[in-house]
Amino acid sequence: MRFEQLELTGGGTLTLYLRESVEAMPHFRQRPLVLVVPGGGYNHVSPREGDPVALQFAAAGYHTAVLHYAVGESARDALPMRQLAQAIGLVRQHAEQWNILPDKIALCGFSAGGHLALSGAVWDIPGMADQPRPNALLLAYPVVTAEEYAHRGSFVQLTGTQDTAAHRRFSLEDKVSPTTPPVFVWHTMEDETVPVENTLLLLGALHKAGVPCEAHLFEKGCHGTSISTPEVDADSAHRHHWVQLAVEWLNRTFCFSA
Repeated sequence: MRFEQLELTGGGTLTLYLRESVEAMPHFRQRPLVLVVPGGGYNHVSPREGDPVALQFAAAGYHTAVLHYAVGESARDALPMRQLAQAIGLVRQHAEQWNILPDKIALCGFSAGGHLALSGAVWDIPGMADQPRPNALLLAYPVVTAEEYAHRGSFVQLTGTQDTAAHRRFSLEDKVSPTTPPVFVWHTMEDETVPVENTLLLLGALHKAGVPCEAHLFEKGCHGTSISTPEVDADSAHRHHWVQLAVEWLNRTFCFSA
């Protein structure tokens, strides 16, 4: 495995974990890529939802990457969305050089990072023509709605205001369409930070639009459990199954298996 790190506009970074292309494995010269988008309420970028996640998908045979994007006051003017679009564009730009399948790029977003990942698929960046879009989404306890069940802090960071009318610009359940890429999503029923209704609203919108999707709801677990291992201080062998379920789903969606 080799590493690359690219600087993004506004101080973001894209760190790539690239599987080697070797003659001994000729059928895997090119691979899909999973771009991990950690959460943190647009206030910080959670390390628990970065490298540990990327390495899980690397072990499953995927190229992986982790996005560090603008947070806090720097998150205004949709800068995180612009940085994500730039990251997807750079991956496709270097796809031949890095042996990436350019039409098989999945975003894996957690919490506010789930909002950012979903935005990358359904939210139009003002003034950006030919906006790069992902080919699949893996979402973990995502922030979706700016309405009744909102994680209000995420929208305050994005807009710089407590005005809920301004927050609605970034609500996503009403922006899903038949062109939205396939979605895998999971949540816990006990999540009190980002209520499970966020995922339920998303599922309703995906189903109505005819978008392929798979969902898993776990009875137990608070918010932010990442891969649910001792490393991330959220050990649950049962909840950790989401990783293998996501890999299996993505393998089917991308017709890929290592």
